[in-house]
Amino acid sequence: MTDPNAPLLFFDSGVGGLSVLAPTRALLPAAPIVYAADSAGFPYGTKSEAELAARVPALLGRLVERFHPRLAVIACNTASTIALEHVRAALDIPVVGTVPAIKPAAERSRSRVIAVLGTEATVRQPYVDDLAERFATDCRIVRHGSPELVRLAEAKLAGKQVDPAEIAAAVAPLQAAAGANLDTVVLACTHFPLLGAELAAALPGVDFVDGGPGIARRIAHLTRGQPWPDDAPPGVAVFTGHSPVQALGNALRDYGLSQILRL
Repeated sequence: MTDPNAPLLFFDSGVGGLSVLAPTRALLPAAPIVYAADSAGFPYGTKSEAELAARVPALLGRLVERFHPRLAVIACNTASTIALEHVRAALDIPVVGTVPAIKPAAERSRSRVIAVLGTEATVRQPYVDDLAERFATDCRIVRHGSPELVRLAEAKLAGKQVDPAEIAAAVAPLQAAAGANLDTVVLACTHFPLLGAELAAALPGVDFVDGGPGIARRIAHLTRGQPWPDDAPPGVAVFTGHSPVQALGNALRDYGLSQILRL
């Protein structure tokens, strides 16, 4: 029997995984939550595959030992495309990954020109090739990695004003490569839905697709029939490095994360 107080564990390099946590909370409002941000290793998008393949399973192992979750969610496209299988081999609980939403994007695109907007590490992964080959063979796939958007998403959650000119500059190479027929953009980094309004202003008329709602439905399916506490306890945010309480405190509370710890 699952302990009703066993939490769902969300893991990301920073605050991007909050875009996965939000739809999950909407489906499972009573679920205890632990949200872990690897602030000591941030950002992931510029790290090597070998480094992440070693770092992510080790950190998740420590988090599982400490918090005893019923399920872990790698709420990070970069970590998932590189380390998901390593993590599943290391843990004895279900692990849900986050992969670029190319399948639903292909189902929605009319022009058959799709962009995959993620980190530099994510967009170069063979996993993206495999998804495109399986679900979007008749589409032209344009890839663009943007560390600038990751930084801007973190800044926005910290309460800073985001300059529209910086957003426009970050997506300008994508626009140039894709051309006028671009109609669908896969947000292949969980940070990027946090910039939804800003990206929509920079790319008017484009349909944006992210995996958050689908991941939430998967979590709900995997925990179907399991007991939850009568009243959800305060959510816990865990940081591996500096805990940016002053900068992110209000945003974390907005997502139900009122207790902040350091791993």
